[in-house]
Amino acid sequence: MKIVLASNNAGKLAELHAMFAPLGFELISQGSLGIPEAPEPFHTFIENALTKARHAARHSGLPAVADDAGLCVDAFGGLPGVQTAFYATQFGYPKSDNNNVRALLEQMQGITNRRAAMVSTLVALRSADDPEPLVAVGRVVGEIAPEPMGSNGFGFDPVMFIPEFGKTFAQLPVEIKNAHSHRGRAAAAMVALMRERWL
Repeated sequence: MKIVLASNNAGKLAELHAMFAPLGFELISQGSLGIPEAPEPFHTFIENALTKARHAARHSGLPAVADDAGLCVDAFGGLPGVQTAFYATQFGYPKSDNNNVRALLEQMQGITNRRAAMVSTLVALRSADDPEPLVAVGRVVGEIAPEPMGSNGFGFDPVMFIPEFGKTFAQLPVEIKNAHSHRGRAAAAMVALMRERWL
């Protein structure tokens, strides 16, 4: 079965492709089908993921899966949250992963509470009008490291320090990260739901 991923993020596509492979699903990016990005006007991961999945399913005629993920920093009241990808832009930097990390570390100077969570909300639909979307959430709690460490991963992985491993996500081998990351946990739950409801 072909499923369209409602994202053009190459990192997300690679991670999710590997995670959905056991089901025999072929994950294709919406960009490869000429589908534009959906607007994300909401303030919660679930609303944005559902909107993105419906958009991709409507434009492709295929089942769709969408991921809305972000960093929720305790000291900032859970922000940047759904605005994670654009975090750096509010501080005058161009949008990029490196600038996001740079802006975060600048904003956290002098802050002792460095607890943060990476959250991934996955939504899957059989069609654009599917009344029963599958929803899976993965969450990992860690701390914001004082400086970037490691070269694996993307986004905030280099500064997301995971105490149980004593390393940042970017320092972990890809297979370990994928098994224990927020997206990995959400995908494992989603795969179980798809097996139960769709197969």
